[in-house]
Amino acid sequence: MLTAIDTPTREVRSLDGLWRFAVDHDNDGVERRLFADTLPGTREVAVPASVNDLFADENVRNHVGYWFYQRTVRVPRGWDGEQILVRFGSATHHAIVWAGDVEVGRHSGGYLPFEVDVTDHVTAGEEFRLTVAVDNRLDKTCIPPGWVTQTPDGRRQQHYLHDFYNYTGLHRSVELVARPRRHVEDVTVTTELDGTVTWDVTAPEGLTVSIAVVDKQTGETVARGEGARGSATIDNPTLWTPGVGGMYDLEITLRDDAAVVDVYLQPFGVRTVRVDGHRLLINDKPFYFTGFGMHEDHETLGKGHSDAHMIQDFELLSWIGANSLRTSHYPYSEQIMDYCDAHGIVVIDETPAVGLNWMMSGGILDSDGGTTYSAENVNDKTQASHAREIRELIARDKNRPSVVIWSIANEPDSVDPEARTYFEPLVELARECDPTRPVGFVNVMMAPHDKCVISDLFDVIMLNRYYGWYFQSGDLTSAEALFTEELQGWVDRYGKPIIITEYGADTVAGLHSIYHQPFTEDYQVEYLAMNSRVFDSFDAVIGEQMWNFADFQTKYGFARVDGNKKGAFTRDRRPKAAARYLRDRWLGMDSAAYGRRDPLAD
Repeated sequence: MLTAIDTPTREVRSLDGLWRFAVDHDNDGVERRLFADTLPGTREVAVPASVNDLFADENVRNHVGYWFYQRTVRVPRGWDGEQILVRFGSATHHAIVWAGDVEVGRHSGGYLPFEVDVTDHVTAGEEFRLTVAVDNRLDKTCIPPGWVTQTPDGRRQQHYLHDFYNYTGLHRSVELVARPRRHVEDVTVTTELDGTVTWDVTAPEGLTVSIAVVDKQTGETVARGEGARGSATIDNPTLWTPGVGGMYDLEITLRDDAAVVDVYLQPFGVRTVRVDGHRLLINDKPFYFTGFGMHEDHETLGKGHSDAHMIQDFELLSWIGANSLRTSHYPYSEQIMDYCDAHGIVVIDETPAVGLNWMMSGGILDSDGGTTYSAENVNDKTQASHAREIRELIARDKNRPSVVIWSIANEPDSVDPEARTYFEPLVELARECDPTRPVGFVNVMMAPHDKCVISDLFDVIMLNRYYGWYFQSGDLTSAEALFTEELQGWVDRYGKPIIITEYGADTVAGLHSIYHQPFTEDYQVEYLAMNSRVFDSFDAVIGEQMWNFADFQTKYGFARVDGNKKGAFTRDRRPKAAARYLRDRWLGMDSAAYGRRDPLAD
């Protein structure tokens, strides 16, 4: 899906701010037609933001079902004759949208954008009532999956197998968009290191397509072309480089004879990515990942996007010497992805397919038992939802130079033989949607090289490993030996690049001990040092992304004290001792080889 932008033929108006808000405690608001009038009560809610932490009311925070948002919107009077859309950056996890009394669209999937066409239901220069019912319920056909139960006293409870809080709401911006009725519908851009830019534009028949390649830094047009499909060459191209960036715009102009019908600008970067043996090459140069698995998670906002918080997080990534991140465990906001493109941050882009594992339990996650791939749990409908998420993610991010790997799942059950039947068509789908990038999934610790039945399907090996934490806790000597032994098995069996996408230990900020005592800052540093020795002993290990960048909120559980505490930073972004350790390690690496952004460059 194309990003909504202002161009000579398109306009975008933000609908962010305070909206009217009502909790549908009985989940009958659709039947009662709450959308057909002003919402009851006086509550308001911020957009974008999660709902859950905004109100001093546990019945709001823990509600399972519908939340209603509403506001009036005035359509600019100059928009007569245009196609008019309402575009949502995301609605977690499902949404129904009404313009006035008319339903204009539905969407499932909580982390990707969607738009609804309101052209026939609004009038330029006049107001209309916009209502959205957001539903936070997850069932076993959803990505991520879950299930709802009812307590004896009638309360609904949402269960899920992912280890982060099920925040809900309009987490990203809502926009009113005007575009020509005949318009650029989609574009795919691919590049070669010699500066060749190839495009494939989807647009209505009968219109001519003109292309200009514009250097974002200088504003200079550096190449031109004609036709919906074609290529042109940039002389002496600026390559998109990790730690630096380097962006161009593909300016697409549609004409009907001499009249301009639509103009759209698609950002892109000139770069290549490929796997060569146990190396991942960006622009034909080996790349080593340093950084984190991260969460969109802040106090008060929950998963709501904030530009200020985004800048703070990326400044901390620069300070610590990180060159990459994984969007664990869902697609991130378009604003974050734009920042990664502009500043050369390398991204492993992940679908929301987390929790596909009925082996996970033990007080952190609440499996209800049974086999993962079965009619009762992960089934054909789940797979169909998973396929939709892959298609929508790649459609949104396929032109982003920062994205170098598609991660189609985090920690699924990959020991069950049925995992192959489930995943094989999804891997084929990802490659069909984008043949230019490697495809991977993130392997869980209970599925080592001799038990996992799907790793051969993928281009890279991504491992989450917690030797010294969930296993051999407090015994780093044994942990180091066992981790080394397992990694050797992966190297011998597959000969593919290995990225350690998670390793970490819960740590209480300020807690210290002279002993190797878990939960102390001292233990976290020793734990990281042990892992570093293991990574450095294998040429096939091409990256380390600590879990996690910052402490984050989870569901309640005896193993989670106000959330997951594995962060190098606290939830309010104060550094633990681990942050200093990582900074010394990562800044000590050769910046040319590791694609690190120079914190002094600005």
